[in-house]
Amino acid sequence: MDLSSAFNAIANVIRSIPRSDLLIAAVAAMFGGWIGSALLRRRIRGGRILSTVSSLALGAILVTVVLQLSRLDPQLDIALPELGMPEQIVAGGETRIPLAPDGHYWVRAKLNGVAAEFLIDTGATVTAISPGLAERAGISPRRGGIPIQINTANGSVAAQIASAKSIDFGNVAARGIDVVIAPGLGHTNVIGMNLLSRLDGWRVEKGTLIMVPSKQETSDAT
Repeated sequence: MDLSSAFNAIANVIRSIPRSDLLIAAVAAMFGGWIGSALLRRRIRGGRILSTVSSLALGAILVTVVLQLSRLDPQLDIALPELGMPEQIVAGGETRIPLAPDGHYWVRAKLNGVAAEFLIDTGATVTAISPGLAERAGISPRRGGIPIQINTANGSVAAQIASAKSIDFGNVAARGIDVVIAPGLGHTNVIGMNLLSRLDGWRVEKGTLIMVPSKQETSDAT
């Protein structure tokens, strides 16, 4: 990573602080730790307790951040339903998606039972939905979730992370998959690699995208 990319990443994190309950909690815990240390130096009662509680809170916040980021990696498959992070499963049978006239792969999927058009994007790290679709599908940002910076046609924006109960298209049935609610997408919704990489495999043959969750019946998705 070059210096420009590093500075941009740091700037994005700083800009995200006001929109993240988790990051605000981390700042509060750090502030509490400083106060606790100051009280300890002056041998004032309560300093040690405040310092210990702040350290434990920071540790818990760090673990939560790591868990949320690790869910984008299908090899880890971490699930904590109690914290709003359900098990992520992609099952079903082979599904074939024809190349659209615009040179992209589009599929009509159902998100929590709500039909919408999705672009299959192997260059996207995470599945992204518009705020309008999120509202119709009853999906809200995960409380305490960390903002994720994604690139849209309108530039880089902070997207809120959430989980979808179901994403269904063709013979593919995804459950508990993390999505981001991304302002600036317009009416475009994207199926990204956090779903695709949980397939048994996918390939392109003669312009047709073939997705294989498991060895079952074949279906054409349109």
